[in-house]
Amino acid sequence: MSFFHYIRGSCTLILAPFITLAVSLLALLDIYWGRQSEIKAQVFPRWWGRILCLLAGVRVRVEGIENIDPEQIYIFAGNHSSQYDIFSFQGYFPHDFRWIAKKELFRIPVFGQAMRQAGYIPIDRSHGRQALKSLEQAAARITGGSSVLIFPEGTRSADGRLQEFKTGAVLLAIKARVPVVPLGFNGSYEVLPKGRLLPRGGEIVIRIGEPMATTHYKAGDKQILAMELRDAVSRQLEDRYQGADTGQ
Repeated sequence: MSFFHYIRGSCTLILAPFITLAVSLLALLDIYWGRQSEIKAQVFPRWWGRILCLLAGVRVRVEGIENIDPEQIYIFAGNHSSQYDIFSFQGYFPHDFRWIAKKELFRIPVFGQAMRQAGYIPIDRSHGRQALKSLEQAAARITGGSSVLIFPEGTRSADGRLQEFKTGAVLLAIKARVPVVPLGFNGSYEVLPKGRLLPRGGEIVIRIGEPMATTHYKAGDKQILAMELRDAVSRQLEDRYQGADTGQ
């Protein structure tokens, strides 16, 4: 990493918490005392994503937008190899959506409250009855009108290559009974791979595949849908990110 990129990455790392706090406060003020609209308040997280990309020198390009209907509710499912998957999607993806996030994040002062008021959806990632209940609640929120983004791998890929998909995220899609749209995040791994603190500039290309219907799947088909969805996501990725073939 050059000295310029080191300074730029360091500034991004230092400023990110303050930017996050400022955006959270602005969103709360807008929801409580401003326009009082969850939908209009989405402009603040959009700024957040764009500022963090601009600070790091990250350019974002979205391809395949013609594949989705702006009025349709979707579950967007993508590979996950970097924190900049989140920032790029939040800042530049041209479709109204909400995040599904682990419930622990909603306990963070200011940030967690802003997430809840902006319509983000908490989910219990533990096992057992509570996890199933939170999954059903999340599915009901989606069916009721909230598009979301999920990362079916469950965590960031250590080498940037596509990993196997967890069935919990796929079960959410089956329960919600809305189309699933495969996404490919290309280039984000080079910007900030797992284990590195400082981002570097580059281009992230988000490729949008064709929606996949889920209404004909049952809960017992979650393994089948997981494999089919992984294949669809893989087709949106450049060769170096595709990962090993898991077979059918």
